Amino acid sequence: MMLGQFRRTRARLVAGGMVLACAFAAGCSEGDPVATDTGGGPGAEVEAIGLMVQDLSNPFFQSMANGVQAAAEELGATVNVQDGRQDLGAQNEQIDAFIQQQIDVLLINAVDSEGIGPAVDRAKEAGIRVVAVDVAARGAEAMVTLDNTAAGEIACTYLADQIGGAGEILLVNGTPISSVQDRVTGCKRALEAYPQIAIVAEQSGDNGRAEALTITTDMLTAHPDVAGVFGINDPTALGATLAAQQAGITDLVIVGVDASPEAVAELQKPDSMFRGTAAQDPNTQGAIALEMARQLFAGEPLEQESVLVPTQMITRDNLAEYEGWQ
Repeated sequence: MMLGQFRRTRARLVAGGMVLACAFAAGCSEGDPVATDTGGGPGAEVEAIGLMVQDLSNPFFQSMANGVQAAAEELGATVNVQDGRQDLGAQNEQIDAFIQQQIDVLLINAVDSEGIGPAVDRAKEAGIRVVAVDVAARGAEAMVTLDNTAAGEIACTYLADQIGGAGEILLVNGTPISSVQDRVTGCKRALEAYPQIAIVAEQSGDNGRAEALTITTDMLTAHPDVAGVFGINDPTALGATLAAQQAGITDLVIVGVDASPEAVAELQKPDSMFRGTAAQDPNTQGAIALEMARQLFAGEPLEQESVLVPTQMITRDNLAEYEGWQ
């Protein structure tokens, strides 16, 4: 997908009062419209919104919160944003607090896609409509996320091409959430087309820069002759970039996923080993998730229960055309 097409697709996803049609999404679930009977009812209006994210220190989630806040203002609703701090226990407690507060809808960015399931069930039993955003959450009634498999595929295809289709690489993995797992799946699927490339080490971090710095340093010590690194998001990839710099390495190809402001700044450095990132749009994801929750709360059928937002590889070649996060 060209960058202009990516922008037009993103615009269609948020245009027209957020009408969610399969023609405007990169992927969707087939079948009859989805509607359930808990929470709200015909014509009910959302007044109280809960948003839970993995880590508010990550600009990705700040942008997501901005998207939800802007959409909530259009509805005349209030938003309570909670930072999960990458802690499943904290998110369980936050959901229980939301139940006590009697919010109408919950937008959840889970720190553990499976582990959050019982808490999601409690929220639904209390009449709260639940939509997962960015990552799956077991029991959620609908979901909007980046096409993470495609993001992993295009990032690792770019990495493979940049190292000449041969060599050893490192994979900096992350936490047990669907987005991370899908990106790794997409990366490894892409590398099947490059039999002369081998992943010689793979370690899981916490999706943050500091942990990525530590584990990449360890992997580079054990494998000093690698040609590239795939990080499952931009903080991870940027942590890997710093690890390589501190090790005195200058010729790696490092890629990530997000196209965050920090990644854009790094790409603007002509000599940086950070070479590209698969873009996603957290602001749009948040706005779409709220619209889906509003429809559920009002008793309106969804045209699809899962929306995949398309991605595009951002490199120095097309960076000037990239609009960035809102």
